[in-house]
Amino acid sequence: MCETSSHQWKGAETMTVQKEDVVIGFVGTGVMGKSMASHLMKAGYRVLVYNRTKAKAEELIAQGATWMDRVSDLAAAARVIITMVGYPKDVEEIYLGTDGIVHHAKPGAYLIDMTTSKPSLARTIYEEAKKRSLFALDAPVSGGDVGAREARLTIMVGGDEDAYAAVEPILRVMGTNVIRQGGPGAGQHTKMCNQIAIATNMIGVCEAIAYAKKAGLDPSRVLQSIEAGAAGSWSLSNLAPRMIAGNFAPGFYVKHFIKDMTIALEAAKEMGLMTPGLELSKSLYEELAAQGEENSGTQALIKWFDKEFAASV
Repeated sequence: MCETSSHQWKGAETMTVQKEDVVIGFVGTGVMGKSMASHLMKAGYRVLVYNRTKAKAEELIAQGATWMDRVSDLAAAARVIITMVGYPKDVEEIYLGTDGIVHHAKPGAYLIDMTTSKPSLARTIYEEAKKRSLFALDAPVSGGDVGAREARLTIMVGGDEDAYAAVEPILRVMGTNVIRQGGPGAGQHTKMCNQIAIATNMIGVCEAIAYAKKAGLDPSRVLQSIEAGAAGSWSLSNLAPRMIAGNFAPGFYVKHFIKDMTIALEAAKEMGLMTPGLELSKSLYEELAAQGEENSGTQALIKWFDKEFAASV
């Protein structure tokens, strides 16, 4: 079960994190992380940053963020540490490696992993952090690059209630829909629900646009009619216009979506749950990635349908 009772452990006491005395360390300043860290600085927090490629942090440094050369140095200097990286293996290394956060953060620090990762890994990090009097939360997000830029992310949180309450004001700087779902791992499980829903929805969005083209309709005009009705969804409103315009720049990478679907499938199989829609979506995205689209945005799935459309003409 994901839910655990709220409690404190010896050597660490939760407390309200005050803006004036908190230093936030932010690891991962890519498409999403850059905007999220920027909002924290604009809200008045002092922010330390680390990224494997320093060039991706230059904009934040210019805004006033402090660059740290090593994750271990950032962990030792920050009261709250937020991570937004790519894959579970990255999360594991950053948190549990010899030079990682768990080994170098000061007792009483809050560790918030906002990467979409494995629920089982979130629970492992929680337990290892607890041994060192650290408070760990898993808090993956939804909303894409637009939600990150506009500070309108949905944030799904797993972890102890008192730790969540302490950092909730920080999370609300980056998102508008912030909900604690339960104990450690619950945030990641909730994100899997989100990704499963998106996976099948993306197929529907692409099929609808392909159908409109085949019927000789203007896809943009069709979108004006259907996005306001029962077919409406975030993907239809935000990604379908990019599909129609041929804009495949990543708000969320194809390769990362495949990673998420793989995690969801593994978790579903462990629970004995059948997910045929998820399996189909993953297979289509893997075919798309094999054609060189792994670094495109998820809206590039329309290319698979356009290929089929062209072949049928």
